[in-house]
Amino acid sequence: MRVLLIDDHALVRKGLEELLRSRGIDVVASVGTGEEGIKQALALTPDIVLLDIKMPGLNGIETLEKLRASQFASPILMLTMSRDDGDLRAALRGGAEGYLLKDMDPEDLVPALEAAMRGDNVVAKEMVGTLARIVQGQSSETRQRTAAPLSDLTPRELEILSHVAEGQSNKMIARDLNITDGTVKLHVKAILRKLGVHSRVEAAVIAVEQGLGRKKTQSNPS
Repeated sequence: MRVLLIDDHALVRKGLEELLRSRGIDVVASVGTGEEGIKQALALTPDIVLLDIKMPGLNGIETLEKLRASQFASPILMLTMSRDDGDLRAALRGGAEGYLLKDMDPEDLVPALEAAMRGDNVVAKEMVGTLARIVQGQSSETRQRTAAPLSDLTPRELEILSHVAEGQSNKMIARDLNITDGTVKLHVKAILRKLGVHSRVEAAVIAVEQGLGRKKTQSNPS
C-alpha cells in the first residue's frame, strides 16, 4: 500500500509516517498544503490519500474536489479533528471514501486503510449517527432531484449497484459475481459518472430510493 499524507501540522505528519512505516506501509510523500498534495497525488498516483480538512490556503474539501476533478481515482480518506455535520457532508459529496478522526486508536488506522482499499466506505464510529442523518437528508434531495436516475445504467451496472447498496466491498462483489476486482471498479466508476455523484454513499442512497437494496455503512473499528 502506497500512502500520501496531506496535513498542515508537521508533528501529525511525522507521527503518521512513523506509525504507517512501522506497519510496513510505504509513505510515498508527506506534504503540508493542499496545493502540494494535489501535485504529489497526480505525479505519484498513491494507492490511498490521507487528507486533513482544516488547512490554511486550499483546505481539505477544496483539495478533495480538485483531485476528483482531475480524475484522481484512488481512495481519499479525510483524517481530521472536525466532527461537524457540514464537513462530513461536504467530504462525502466531494468524493471521499472515508472520514476518520485524529483521536482514533492508532491501531485502527491500518484496518481502516485496508477497508478503503477493498472498496468500503469507512466512517469513524462517532460519526455514524451524523452520517445516518445526512443519508436521510440526501434521500429526500435525491427524490426531488431526479425521477428515474437509474435509467442509463446497464443490467450489469444495476446488479453491481444493488450490491453497493447492501454495503458490499468491491472484493465481495467480485466474488459473488465471479468477476475481477478491477472489473467491479470500472463498473462502479461508470455508475458514479452516470448518476452524477462522487461517492458510493450517494450512489447507495439512490439505489435504496429505487428499491435496489439496503444501505449498510461500515464504521471504523475500535
